[in-house]
Amino acid sequence: MRKIKKIHSAEYRPIADLVTYSPMPTRSLQMIDPFLFLNHHGFQTYSAHNNGLPFGPHPHRGMETVTFILEGDIMHKDSSGHESVIGPGGVQYMTAGKGLIHAEVSSSEFKKEGGDLEILQLWLNLPASKKMMAPNYIGLQKEEIPTFDLDNGKIQVQQLFGEWNGTKGAFAGTFPITMSTVYLEEGAEFTKEIPEDENIFFYIVRGKLDVNDTPVPFRNLVEFQNSGSTLNIKALEDSILILGHALPFNEPVVAQGPFVMNTQEQIYEAYQDYQEGKFGNWKG
Repeated sequence: MRKIKKIHSAEYRPIADLVTYSPMPTRSLQMIDPFLFLNHHGFQTYSAHNNGLPFGPHPHRGMETVTFILEGDIMHKDSSGHESVIGPGGVQYMTAGKGLIHAEVSSSEFKKEGGDLEILQLWLNLPASKKMMAPNYIGLQKEEIPTFDLDNGKIQVQQLFGEWNGTKGAFAGTFPITMSTVYLEEGAEFTKEIPEDENIFFYIVRGKLDVNDTPVPFRNLVEFQNSGSTLNIKALEDSILILGHALPFNEPVVAQGPFVMNTQEQIYEAYQDYQEGKFGNWKG
């Protein structure tokens, strides 16, 4: 079995009135190449006439975002002309590439009516050869994402990237990556083989799992060694897991604010390009 290196608890980092936890980066874990950053917003319930999500227009370059909407909704708008509102069970995939400006806010309906909210955003690095590629965005509702069952229907898997159990993912990644959202009923169990040279992203959103004979509760990220290939997962409670794996890039990473590049000089260039309006025109 794949050996566990360390279990990292998400740190509480509220943003305005938005409940937020983050297991990476922290003082104990900078990144799991090529997985850079995770924010776990919620679970919380908003009252009617709320301000919604606080992420107004801001730039990005050199990375990608994968946004998981478990409860509530998120309205995406960017300087490349993409716009959508994605609801519960849906996923957004944005490639910042050479640069764009985007906003991630709640729909007018959610701000008026309120309701439950739980949203996670994962940042993926881009390899040096693709950091200046054209930006892109795809938002899919729950029913548009391929799914399959395991353990006689006790487990439902949303396949986002790559292939698992003969099911191809909803998104064609910019580099080889496999990623799924896994919903498990208490008592469910699955085994997955992952090549030793691939790094694993393993974050428990809800519930509690037995991970290779180690019990791990929700809001924890499991960091694995690159030894052994088998994951054996048992649900000790009804649970939700984000599971991804990919080969590391093994490239320098210089991250500053919304930009993720390979050198400090490239970071300076990103700020200059943004100030000079090269990230597209924002139309509010």
